[in-house]
Amino acid sequence: MSLHPEAKAALEELRRLGGPVETVAEARAVRIRMAQGLEAEPVASVEEVGIPGPGGELKVRIYRPEARPGGILVYFHGGGWVVGNLDTHDAGCRALANATPCVVVSVDYRLAPEHKFPAAVEDAYAATVWAFENRAGLLGRGSRVAVGGDSAGGNLAAVVALMARERGTPEVAYQLLIYPVTDYNLETESYRAYGEGYFLTRQKMAWYWELYLREEADGAHPYASVLRAPDVSGVAPALVITAEYDVLRDEGEAYARRLWDAGVPAMSLRYGGMIHGFFSLARTRTARRHAVAASAAGLRWAFTG
Repeated sequence: MSLHPEAKAALEELRRLGGPVETVAEARAVRIRMAQGLEAEPVASVEEVGIPGPGGELKVRIYRPEARPGGILVYFHGGGWVVGNLDTHDAGCRALANATPCVVVSVDYRLAPEHKFPAAVEDAYAATVWAFENRAGLLGRGSRVAVGGDSAGGNLAAVVALMARERGTPEVAYQLLIYPVTDYNLETESYRAYGEGYFLTRQKMAWYWELYLREEADGAHPYASVLRAPDVSGVAPALVITAEYDVLRDEGEAYARRLWDAGVPAMSLRYGGMIHGFFSLARTRTARRHAVAASAAGLRWAFTG
């Protein structure tokens, strides 16, 4: 379908906010400006705590909804492993906490280029282990734990689900993957079709990968390119959300098919007319609300099924 009017409005807004970006500091400042137009829903409580991490203390932000929560979602923000923080994704975490309802643990993992692969991966895994081992204090003993994230955060969520299966712990109930990065491959059909003019460009993704990886060979590692994992059977069920006008569309949908072919319950949901980032953009409110509702439905199924 054609580009949705809300996506067109979002692109205009992004062009106004963005301007020329040449440095990591400029990119991080732009991402902060992008989040300022989002309405933050009230929740019962928000708490920040420090937890043990492989590189030192990790900061997490814990959201508790007004309604009785049904489980715990460990959430990893997007931003190409380079930009984004707890504040840029505050509104989305609040929305998921209320809609599900669930306790959301948002993770302030280490960013590149200061901390290269696999620092973010190991932080994400450590935070998930912490949430699982501290279920009694977060919600209640026996509560189920899911992982989720958008874009690079979706990559981390998928990798954590794979690591949990390989390492035997923690028990992950579900993976919510919102337009995830799943492969170090900039030559898919969606990259060719939407590599310019739709917010996340091919050039920008190449830049993110260059900053994230220690060397190009890291891109073939399953903890960077989860689509290349030799075996994905036995990982948690998944919902993969994609956007039609997004360079990451094809690799996200390919991963959903890979999971399904391996016997993993997986659903792929493409948002026609939408661009990358719509889950976190003020102008794409209709699609964002629908995606939050779909995500919440999947999480409820995982927490109560």
